Amino acid sequence: MKQSLASEVAKARQHIKQSLECVSNHMDGIAAMAGSSVELVNRINSLEKENATLHKVVSDLKNLVISLDGRVKSLEGGKPTAAPAKPVKKEEEDDDGVDLFGSDSEEESEEANKVREARLAAYAEKKSKKPVIIAKSNIILSVSPWDDETDMKKMEECVRTISMDGLIWGASKLVPLAYGIHKLHISCVVEDDKVSVDLLQEKIQDFEDYVQSVDIAAFNKV
Repeated sequence: MKQSLASEVAKARQHIKQSLECVSNHMDGIAAMAGSSVELVNRINSLEKENATLHKVVSDLKNLVISLDGRVKSLEGGKPTAAPAKPVKKEEEDDDGVDLFGSDSEEESEEANKVREARLAAYAEKKSKKPVIIAKSNIILSVSPWDDETDMKKMEECVRTISMDGLIWGASKLVPLAYGIHKLHISCVVEDDKVSVDLLQEKIQDFEDYVQSVDIAAFNKV
């Protein structure tokens, strides 16, 4: 009787143990399922956040494209795209043999020539109205006689008879040289482009009865 009771108790304990093990395994499964559910929820939440971020990026890119398109249209100023030139028919080229665009080029060339000629004429007229600056020089010539018996007054009269375009005679004076001999200093104003000083000296020396030599005592630009 006692063995039978002990056996039943042992069986009951074994049954309880198995039941507890079964319950424990079941609880572990439930916990695992719960953990998986939490992880799944977290992943779903993460995906939803990423999806919202992607939506925002796409929206920003779309707005940027719209803005850039508006700026391009604004810069182009709404200018119509140039229509492609119509091809010239081969028959027309063969029949006429004429450059269809040559007339425009010739008209533009003629117009450009007219504008250039008008500008040149205006420049020439403007330049002609400007006063011309005449370069002049003030020269003092030193004319030496042969000796003290030379008629200095006559020598000066001879010098002043020289007439050249652009030559104006000025004041004169006698300057002592030596032993009672004087030399004639006579001033003149010459236009540089018209009067050659070398030629003027040669003309004075041509009065060889009175003139021994001619030198330049002073030379100044006016």
